[in-house]
Amino acid sequence: MTTTEDSTPALTGEHLERLTENLGKIEMLSKRLVEVMTNKTSHHPSLNAPRQDIFAKAATAYWAEALQNPSKIIEQQVAYWGKSVKHFADAQEALARGQFRAPEDPGPKDRRFTNPLWDSHPYFNFIKQQYMINAEAIRQAVDSVDDMDAKEKQRLSYFASQIVDMMAPTNFLATNPDALEKALETEGQSLVKGLENLISDLEANNGELVVRLADEKAFELGGNIAVTPGDVVYRNRMMELIQYKPATETVHEIPLVIFPPWINKFYILDLKAQNSLIKWITEQGYTLFVVSWVNPDESYAEVGLDDYIEDGYLTAIREVKSICNVKQVNAVGYCIAGTTLALTLSLLKQKGDTSIKSATFFTALTDFGDQGEFTPFLTDDFIDGIEAEVENKGVLQSYIMARTFSYLRSNDLVYTPAIRSYMMGEAPPAFDLLYWNGDGANLPRRMAIQYLRQLCQQNRFTQDGLDLLGHRLKISDVTVPVCSIACETDHIAAWKDCYRGVQMMGSRNKTFIVSESGHIAGIVNPPSKKKYGHYTNTDLKATPAEWLKAAERHDGSWWPRWQSWLKSRSGKQVPARDTGDSDHPSLAPAPGTYVRARASLGKK
Repeated sequence: MTTTEDSTPALTGEHLERLTENLGKIEMLSKRLVEVMTNKTSHHPSLNAPRQDIFAKAATAYWAEALQNPSKIIEQQVAYWGKSVKHFADAQEALARGQFRAPEDPGPKDRRFTNPLWDSHPYFNFIKQQYMINAEAIRQAVDSVDDMDAKEKQRLSYFASQIVDMMAPTNFLATNPDALEKALETEGQSLVKGLENLISDLEANNGELVVRLADEKAFELGGNIAVTPGDVVYRNRMMELIQYKPATETVHEIPLVIFPPWINKFYILDLKAQNSLIKWITEQGYTLFVVSWVNPDESYAEVGLDDYIEDGYLTAIREVKSICNVKQVNAVGYCIAGTTLALTLSLLKQKGDTSIKSATFFTALTDFGDQGEFTPFLTDDFIDGIEAEVENKGVLQSYIMARTFSYLRSNDLVYTPAIRSYMMGEAPPAFDLLYWNGDGANLPRRMAIQYLRQLCQQNRFTQDGLDLLGHRLKISDVTVPVCSIACETDHIAAWKDCYRGVQMMGSRNKTFIVSESGHIAGIVNPPSKKKYGHYTNTDLKATPAEWLKAAERHDGSWWPRWQSWLKSRSGKQVPARDTGDSDHPSLAPAPGTYVRARASLGKK
């Protein structure tokens, strides 16, 4: 292969033959693609997009605005037309002068357009600038819609942004210089490999497109991730209870039990030694237990939040007290498990049970009054679709939840990895966090609907109360000492919403910490990395904005600060405890057996 004067690859006869040969392979791969799409499983169509009435309402509001304030609409349209026509005229003028080059001002910067050809090549630069003009016009049109319900407009804005992101020229082979250059450099092999990657992902999910984010062959549970030593000391239909081996000669008398979210697997807290919160806790001198939830199949359809509380939380607490011969434990709940920990605390309060001495919440919502970025997915049409889906399948399949979360950050978690895998033919990276992210879990039918309807939509826990296990559970019943850690840029559990929930709790002893970064990196933030800082403020009567403005920023991880808080509530030092006892023999070494069950429902 040779290159032209502008460094663009040029094909010789021999290379052209190989390119033709590779393109021929694409035809054979296309037959596999047709086969897998023919046998594609289906899910409820309302989970793919909103009902058309949202766009009809937007159009009605837009044209009503045009009639009432025509000058505003005309100004926007004329501006768009003017920019588009001028853009085309400038390109035509350059061609007429024989100056086939990009303008001196290549336009705004965007990390999707890092290839120099987006600025230097007139074809790609023209496409990029016109895309930017179109995107801005759509955003202005959405912003101009005034006569529309606030939540409906938020949904409109979200789905309009999704359309803008989807139509980016980087997402199409003919307008992606990186992919085109790679195709020429590899004589078409990158396109063959990319199609193989696409078909492989489709075949792995029965026709559903779930972009593989990490090299799954690079990781082994209990091999190079989730390796902190411990034993499964109890098992029932809902969970395995793992007790970790002590790392110190003495430990605090009161043990600690962590309840991770059952939407994903617990080993986010034990990816590798350098960033394992589980390992770090044992090194601070605590007897640590972690719940590993079952990955439910359709036989769990009737399992609800009450089952998670009774067979998960209450059972784990009972067994931990028995093994350690103590009357109380300290508990941690992460994300949805933190929400459910708060429900459990209300139940225990009403029953007069003081088994939990203190509670720590990691990015846990208890007040759902402001649904934040999840608003587009918490309206009736979407929840109705989920209800119909789980009624048919028995569970909410993990890929639906994963896709929902991914599209909140679509450029980072959908389009960029898809481009690398399917257009560039690159293998996904060996990245432990992304491997964990792809190792999802299903949600039981009844539990999913309880959570979405009664907590997310109706916000019962902070209103009239949530009826479970014969009690009406209320947030004001959370009266044990609490420490809540939220994350500054969390798009799943916004810190301001976590803060409002803590304000509503009845405890007299509350600590609130905001970690820099997001839902995962803000929590998995070991002190050794010295990466993200955190904020503290003892005034929990302030508004969220006032709290943050007056908060003190501290360098480094929040882990040591939390450990100091926990230490004062963990009792005296006692000899380190080995795992289990005569009534709790080792059933399996950590990380156990439940964690190995993949969310395989509907897959080959």
